[in-house]
Amino acid sequence: MQQKHVSILVAAGSHLGSIENSRNGFLEVNRFLENAGKAPLFTVQLAGLSKTVRLGNGMYTVRPDVLVQEIRSTDLIIVPAFSDDIRRSLKQNQAFIPWIVRQYKAGAEMASMCVGSFLLASTGLLNGKSCSTHWQAAEAFRAMFPEVDLVTDKIITDEHGIYSSGGAFSSANLILYIIEKYAGREAAVYCSKVFQIDIERSSQSPFIIFQGQKDHEDEPVKRAQEFIEKNYRDKISVEQLTDMLALGRRNFERRFKKATSNTVVEYIQRVKMEAAKKNLEAGGKTINELMYDVGYSDTKAFRSIFKKITGLSPVEYRNKYSKELWAV
Repeated sequence: MQQKHVSILVAAGSHLGSIENSRNGFLEVNRFLENAGKAPLFTVQLAGLSKTVRLGNGMYTVRPDVLVQEIRSTDLIIVPAFSDDIRRSLKQNQAFIPWIVRQYKAGAEMASMCVGSFLLASTGLLNGKSCSTHWQAAEAFRAMFPEVDLVTDKIITDEHGIYSSGGAFSSANLILYIIEKYAGREAAVYCSKVFQIDIERSSQSPFIIFQGQKDHEDEPVKRAQEFIEKNYRDKISVEQLTDMLALGRRNFERRFKKATSNTVVEYIQRVKMEAAKKNLEAGGKTINELMYDVGYSDTKAFRSIFKKITGLSPVEYRNKYSKELWAV
């Protein structure tokens, strides 16, 4: 296997755990290979803009191994997650951008952890490509980077040498994914066991909490959203909403999608399924009972939509998250 140089950025506002988890993953592969009598694969360096970087609101001081301008070439750049305000962090880390672009054009691959995707997207390298990020940051990401194809249901994206991961600890799944590509399946399985990470997890859909996007100025659309959220137990149609707002269907649907990033039907479904998820978590009701509670009478349709949105069947979701089962 060809040696790989990995540059993990120590950016202002970075999450220390994101940096350390990435570094430890690649170093564990080296230990695995050395124990098998093979040469280590990864040279791992923490790379910064200055010789010391304060993280965690000043709680930690990190001393990068090298300044980015000293790195002539690298094979993989890891952009860690941010724990500070994203907009402030982007302003503080602008100097990374031209270096990242140069390295990518020279053949380096890129990987963003969680909301590290914001810095990677700032380079323009993600335009026209797919990307994942934490589901809580999805609306802000779409507003800032409309030319990027944000896919909130996926934990990992891999396109033209650029990788991204979903939120929080799912970044560990991306590290395993990259380890498998560079070092092989055996090394990835070994690391998954050492760090106790589910290697096959590919979707963050079960973890998404739907929060209707209301950060817009279209008042009729807001009225429709509020009506849907208050009356999710009923059967709601697009015609009912257009009559209530005295708007044409085509105009209403266009404005709704622009304001919320969902079609009207998708929004209704997501609100109903979010209520169903909460009922499943609370326990105490059968699947049919909670199905009726959120305005469905067709069992097949309910189960199909639930799985489409969450990636799990209602029974699987209940088994995973029910308070009753956790209390046993």
